[in-house]
Amino acid sequence: MLNNIFNTTHKSGFPLESRFSYILRNNGGGDLMDMERIENLSKPALILDLDALDRNCQVIAMHAKGKKIRVATKSIRSIDVIKRILASNECYQGIMTYSADESLVLVKDGFNDILLGYPSMDENSLMLIAREHPKEITVMVDSLAHVDYLIKLAKSVNGQFSICVDIDMSTNIFGFHFGVRRSSLRSSSEVLAIVEAIHASDVLHWKGIMGYEAQIAGVGDNVPHSYGKNTIIRLMKQKAKREVKRKREAIITALLQKGYTPALVNGGGTGSIHYTATDEQVSEITVGSGFYSPLLFDYYQEIKYEPALFFAIPIVRQAKADIYTCLGGGYIASGVTEQTKMPLPVYPYGMRLLSMEGAGEVQTPVSYSKERLSIGSAVVFRAAKAGEVCERFTEIHCYSESQSTSTVKTYRGEGMCFL
Repeated sequence: MLNNIFNTTHKSGFPLESRFSYILRNNGGGDLMDMERIENLSKPALILDLDALDRNCQVIAMHAKGKKIRVATKSIRSIDVIKRILASNECYQGIMTYSADESLVLVKDGFNDILLGYPSMDENSLMLIAREHPKEITVMVDSLAHVDYLIKLAKSVNGQFSICVDIDMSTNIFGFHFGVRRSSLRSSSEVLAIVEAIHASDVLHWKGIMGYEAQIAGVGDNVPHSYGKNTIIRLMKQKAKREVKRKREAIITALLQKGYTPALVNGGGTGSIHYTATDEQVSEITVGSGFYSPLLFDYYQEIKYEPALFFAIPIVRQAKADIYTCLGGGYIASGVTEQTKMPLPVYPYGMRLLSMEGAGEVQTPVSYSKERLSIGSAVVFRAAKAGEVCERFTEIHCYSESQSTSTVKTYRGEGMCFL
């Protein structure tokens, strides 16, 4: 609904802060979720366009080309929204969590295919998983130290663990590490050593492997005014795609030759779904950010999803004729600190953050000279990343053309704080 006034046709060359700032060119005219409803909200407020979310679900399902999609909870952080996504298409099966505690909360809420996507050293929660939920929750390892630790915990509670092995899928290009620093497993022999150690234990059960090609899925290659950098990144991505496929195939072949058949082979992310879906070795793709389509995904050449998640903050004072100061707004995305990690004001159209202040912890000044705004009026932003902004709100106000306004709780609203 909010996107009724969006012009989503992308053209390169807009200023860094503007691909979607020009979409409100009618300045809210037509229907910005009946902008009056946003003005009436208690602000700051988190806002979800359900129609855009639902369309993103269908587009992602189409790109999956029949593969299973596992929903990354860190990018959603609302139980109700996760359930809506899972119910939207039969390809959505299972979730990838980011915390052992989170996994336990969700399994009690009825989720039964949970892949804990990151190694955990949370002893109490892991022992509870081993004792009560070894089939519903699969935990992650990438070292013999992890394996030994889990064996000790499982035996201490007379329990078991289902295990997935995380593999480093980064690419070395002339000595440059193109990817993330996570798993230590890079070769078939290293992976085999872990799988053999798992099979040697009577309390661990190997499920499969995961390999996240972050250098393809997590690096923008269509950033305005960065033609040279974009070109280099695209070339590096093409090389990475070839090498990731070869590495994954080599590891799976080595496992099969030893008699180890993976029940799951997880790969991908929102930024690589087009590529990962073509890899016949992959059985499932993890996707999270694409459902909300945050600001960072404007800067991908092959990504075309609709912005669905926004936040509104109120103007609380006017510093000068063309500068308004808002309450809150400093919801900066994680990762390397740079301009692309700041939120972007998208309503009223033409509003800009101040380069010397950016988005502040409790105050965010914005420049706007087109018309006079009122104290108390709402300014609507998009966050740079998906689920992180949910940690700053207890509820999400949901809008669509077909139903009245509703609210759902975030993890915070449920009283949960995992990381």
